Amino acid sequence: MLDLRPVGYVIGLTTMALGLAMLLPLLVDIAQARGNWHVFAQTSILTILIGGLVAGACRNGVGQGLTIRQTFLLTTGVWVVLPLFGALPFMLGATTLDFTDAFFEAMSALTTTGSTVITGLDDLPKGILLWRGIMQWLGGVGIIVVAMVFLPELRVGGMQIFRAEAFDTMGKILPRAGEIASRISVIYVALTLACSLCYVATGMTAFDATVHAMTTVATGGMSNFDASFGALHPSAEYVAVVFMVLSALPFVRFVQLMAGTARPLLMDPQVHGFFKTVCCIVGALTIWQFIQREHLTEETFREVLFNVVSIITGTGYASEDYMLWGPFAVSIFFFTGLIGGCAGSTACSVKIFRYQLLFASIRVQLARIHSPHGVFTPRYGGRNVDADVLNSVMSFFVFFTVTLGIISVLLGLTGLDFTTAVSGAATALGNIGPGLGDTIGPSGNFSTLGDTSKWVLSTAMLIGRLEVLVVYAIFTVSFWRN
Repeated sequence: MLDLRPVGYVIGLTTMALGLAMLLPLLVDIAQARGNWHVFAQTSILTILIGGLVAGACRNGVGQGLTIRQTFLLTTGVWVVLPLFGALPFMLGATTLDFTDAFFEAMSALTTTGSTVITGLDDLPKGILLWRGIMQWLGGVGIIVVAMVFLPELRVGGMQIFRAEAFDTMGKILPRAGEIASRISVIYVALTLACSLCYVATGMTAFDATVHAMTTVATGGMSNFDASFGALHPSAEYVAVVFMVLSALPFVRFVQLMAGTARPLLMDPQVHGFFKTVCCIVGALTIWQFIQREHLTEETFREVLFNVVSIITGTGYASEDYMLWGPFAVSIFFFTGLIGGCAGSTACSVKIFRYQLLFASIRVQLARIHSPHGVFTPRYGGRNVDADVLNSVMSFFVFFTVTLGIISVLLGLTGLDFTTAVSGAATALGNIGPGLGDTIGPSGNFSTLGDTSKWVLSTAMLIGRLEVLVVYAIFTVSFWRN
């Protein structure tokens, strides 16, 4: 029989941590003399109490490590439970959101998607703005740990290719997770502090710089302003580009860099592929803008660079409405969001390495067609790629594509037009943020969608953030039998 106590224990502890995090916006609201501090006080006490009771009740079931089935349940359970508690401040007085909108906002924040149903951000209390930033920041560091510790062990989506690089846990997931998380956290905090200081240098207030640093390093994209980066000094866009790029790189390489070796970072095929992809897309759109406007300025290049990096990393900031750049640009932005950053980063979507493995497999198949008697093996980073890794990657692509189609159809059934339905499905499943069209595009938000659409999108955010197969695995009969 499956023992759920270790799962409940860890979920209880993470819930308590979320409750403690609510004390920060509480202090901000007190300092601002806003009447919402009591909301965070109530939700913090409730969250800590429930989390503590669950952890205490399950403590006697904690062993040396987690089984594979327990790990699947834990990984999914954390991202289901935490948005429920993260939604409480939105519902209990800090905003006027109902349960559906509050859960959507919390799920979007914790999965670092960045889509929002809140309008009038400029006038919101600072406590709730900080809470959105904190949830994205926690979700960002959480998904790095999941990608480096859990997914390689679970052999999901080809992530096992990074198993040795993710501090091989040798079947004992939980004991090693703390060591890995501590190293990541140091780097994560350092990047956040550096980003915040750079934002202050561009003229941001300390509060806005802190919140935007949290959502930049988490590649989450929630801003304190309805106009996002359109309300900020242009120099802030360059700062955001630098830290979005850094956050989209494999954090294990930063750990190795701290240990004194830069070679793994400089030689990583993911990193090379990511920069080449960004340069190609930015170059293509810059040329397109030059053709459209018949002149090229620093502002044009900056807007292209900023928005491309924002979308490919899944951050989702916007500095202007790129829907006005023409059909070619809109198409490029749609597919750019489905690329993503590097594995082991805060970036989301499909990830660069999967495309590299896909193309490597295609090259091998073409070579076999040309030379039927030849022996060809896909290679990645100078190493042969095992068949189970390729099968896992191909399964991911199939499930991702099928899921994208199903979600698009479901959204279409709720009455959304084709552009909104397809781009909404893509932005939720890829955890990107803005979609396309007038409703959910870079100049809009998700507030006008119906409740059914929001629940479908919330589910898609969860599935996409956990690399699709993690969620599907727990709904198979064999998972519960064995």
